[in-house]
Amino acid sequence: MKFISWNVNGLRAAVKKGFLDVFNQLDADFFCLQETKLQEGQIDLPLEGYTQYWNYAEKKGYSGTAIFAKQPALSVQYGLGIEELDHEGRLITLEYPEFYLVTCYTPNAQSELKRIDFRLQWEAAFREYLHQLDEKKPVIICGDLNVAHQNIDLKNWRPNRGKAGFSDEERNAFTELLNTGFTDTFRYLYPETTGVYSWWSYRFHARENNAGWRIDYFLVSNRLQKDIQEACIYTDILGSDHCPVGLTLDHID
Repeated sequence: MKFISWNVNGLRAAVKKGFLDVFNQLDADFFCLQETKLQEGQIDLPLEGYTQYWNYAEKKGYSGTAIFAKQPALSVQYGLGIEELDHEGRLITLEYPEFYLVTCYTPNAQSELKRIDFRLQWEAAFREYLHQLDEKKPVIICGDLNVAHQNIDLKNWRPNRGKAGFSDEERNAFTELLNTGFTDTFRYLYPETTGVYSWWSYRFHARENNAGWRIDYFLVSNRLQKDIQEACIYTDILGSDHCPVGLTLDHID
């Protein structure tokens, strides 16, 4: 099974930059999006053979997630089921016979960490939610998790220490999530690889200079480690300030 995740930074803009060509080229069983930045009825995607699942933010032109799946889900949940955290369209969960698939757009802590309290509230609730799913069946989690976990996950870690996406609080929350039974699939296969990122600022020629951050992930329940075939970061695919990331799994028992 092939999974793709991509923060498109506005799907309508991404479509004008070749999104459908990328979608067809990658030919995934599941294609997950973050930061769609649209409302119901604002786009009509001709994705033959896929069931489309959308979670829209209440605020127009903000956040939002989607999953396009070749196989319809047994059930779908939008959000965490926590009222104060579910206004921004950040989470979709699809249930299948052998696994859950979760796509997530984690809240940004923002400049000066002014939203860190909301971020940490999200992290705690998200971790508990995934733990509850994992008790029932294995979980595949993907998305823009808005944190570079290790020093090797961003080009310039020293000047960014303590900033949004690389604060101790966010990194520790990610470590805690992994410690509850999940695997960072890219680091599982490539524990020492450097210079491979999934997001670059639009400023300072960051992408041209590969001054990026790895903040887009596929995580899996630890018991799926044996099924990991490949974890890809498609750094050559343009159309957003993020590039797509991918995961290929053997059939899950």
